Amino acid sequence: MTTDSAHKYWNAEWARTDSNSKWTWPEPEVLAHAQTLTPGARVLDLGAGVGRHSLALARMGFAVSALDAAPESLTAIRAAAGPLVIDLAQGMMTDLPFADASFDHVLSWNVIYHGDEAVVARTVAEIARVLKPGGTFMGTMLSARRVPVELARAQGREISRNTWVFDGPGDKVHPHYFCTARDLLALFAGFEVLALRDQIHDTPGSWHWHLLAERGA
Repeated sequence: MTTDSAHKYWNAEWARTDSNSKWTWPEPEVLAHAQTLTPGARVLDLGAGVGRHSLALARMGFAVSALDAAPESLTAIRAAAGPLVIDLAQGMMTDLPFADASFDHVLSWNVIYHGDEAVVARTVAEIARVLKPGGTFMGTMLSARRVPVELARAQGREISRNTWVFDGPGDKVHPHYFCTARDLLALFAGFEVLALRDQIHDTPGSWHWHLLAERGA
């Protein structure tokens, strides 16, 4: 079974996203960390969506690559970029089309949990591969604390360890990985964790882990 299929849902979403969408606004946490990066650092926006972070980071002077599996994502970024130079790449997060140690920083906001544990593990390995030693990763993961919230809203089933699908509208008809802190730390065992917290996003019960980590030597 192919579990990293949520990009099919998001491709349709990106095709109809307009400038009023929340998906066009960069996260303050992302921008705050960017201020600590070396000027001109090379940054990968993994799962770039319509480019809310790629565009902001490019405006800050970083060398940005934006990758997404959904072609409409890249169409939207290309249209919004204007004179900004952003390297666009279509591809899966489990097989990044970049050389080893290419990036100083990898950002992946609300992306790498779209799949089962094997998909997440392969993606984390790819992130480690393309990061320079000492490079940083910032990303979010779905918290196991959220599973009861989702089950209260819709019928769901665990199709493999920590991997759930839920009936109804939205992208959770596609597999999503929900983890505890212990699970997350095991997946990122090759990284030094700099910050980790479990917090609610914009809807009640929308628990996400926020992770900042540094690639080991």
